[in-house]
Amino acid sequence: MINQEQSITNKSSGFDAQKPPQQALIDTCVHCGFCLSTCPSYRVIGKEMDSPRGRIYLMDAINQGEAPLAEGTTQHFDSCLGCLACVTTCPSGVQYDKLISATRHQVERHQPRSIPDKLIRTLIFNLFPYPERLRLFLAPLYLYQKSGVQKLVRSTSLLKQVFPSLAAMDSVLPELTLDSFRNNLPDVIPAQGKKRYRVGMILGCVQRLFFSPVNEATVRVLTANGCEVVIPKTQGCCAALPEHQGQTQQAQSLARQMIDSFEGTGVEAVIINAAGCGHTLKEYGHILEDDPEYADKAKEFAAQVRDVQEFLAAVGLTAPLSPLTDKELTIVYQDACHLLHGQKISVQPRQLLRQIPGVKLREPLDAALCCGSAGVYNLLQPEVADELGQQKVENLLNTGADLIASPNPGCSLQIKKHLQLQGHEITLMHPMELLDYSIRGVKLALTMDNQ
Repeated sequence: MINQEQSITNKSSGFDAQKPPQQALIDTCVHCGFCLSTCPSYRVIGKEMDSPRGRIYLMDAINQGEAPLAEGTTQHFDSCLGCLACVTTCPSGVQYDKLISATRHQVERHQPRSIPDKLIRTLIFNLFPYPERLRLFLAPLYLYQKSGVQKLVRSTSLLKQVFPSLAAMDSVLPELTLDSFRNNLPDVIPAQGKKRYRVGMILGCVQRLFFSPVNEATVRVLTANGCEVVIPKTQGCCAALPEHQGQTQQAQSLARQMIDSFEGTGVEAVIINAAGCGHTLKEYGHILEDDPEYADKAKEFAAQVRDVQEFLAAVGLTAPLSPLTDKELTIVYQDACHLLHGQKISVQPRQLLRQIPGVKLREPLDAALCCGSAGVYNLLQPEVADELGQQKVENLLNTGADLIASPNPGCSLQIKKHLQLQGHEITLMHPMELLDYSIRGVKLALTMDNQ
């Protein structure tokens, strides 16, 4: 309960007393500007207030009661992709990730939204973090695509003019197949040969429904390398989406459910194959730090979480690998922001891919720059996201690679969208799919512009 004195203070500062951005963290910023060149929103919008440095100025002003927490200030917080490139770049070690996270939770508690924005956010937060709810829409969406209605909708600009966020949602909707309706992974999958580890696996929300082949490939790679895989059916969403958008209670509830689902399974590691999910899972200790029942559990759980590429690079591959094509295969690996900047995982995926015989890696220009997906950013801020997506695809294509390896479903959807918009065809796969093909001796059928 906030007393009257606190209420007066909070009113003048604009932030309430529930975990506002810490002044001590704000004061570590020396305003050097190193973050500007790596900030995707600043590159596109070009305004100081839409850069990390500018947003920190705003946080400070709101803390000091010199600026309100109102639409004029919160729009600059909304424009942040949360890619964390500035955290990697900052020479002063500013923990911008903690600052923007605290600010977003404040914004969601105090800033009224327009009716269209409120509607799309209500749809997103009541649908995307709940796989079983999302599953109910698979059949209508499948019919929507196969009947030709989607093609008709996309051929006009009406939806984009009336409801840009829904148009953006449609534009990244992957093609549904009958595989999307499968939900047949057992609770426990035994290791092939000698068991080396017992690991848990998180299926994700979008991943399990729209990228089920990635999950199946991940299981096969893990079991082929001596891992017994445990998949609790009680698991839900990892909480990444609501946590990144300031939905405090929803994020905490989903985090508790995830922890409970793995309790007592006896796993040595909890494996995730989606970058954004992995970053949030490793933040459970922070998300539930004030929960007396779950604080310690959250820290223990987070300590067990490993991105699948991080895990396999550490324990080593034991399954033999075969070439994916009859000639040299050039791959460009797309660094997902929450792997590269959030979890500091960059070398490991490349180490794994280079172990596949005949693979040669190429590096794109601006590899560390966000593709514009950023969770649901491409739905809430479609114009900025589209410009970033266009730049990302151009840089990937300019490598001349035969194939794009992408470790995050959001990035994959964004890149596929802009490949199509630019009239290019090139195969895009998750690194686990490539390792799975290599282990099973399956040859790739590449889709390329020149074929």
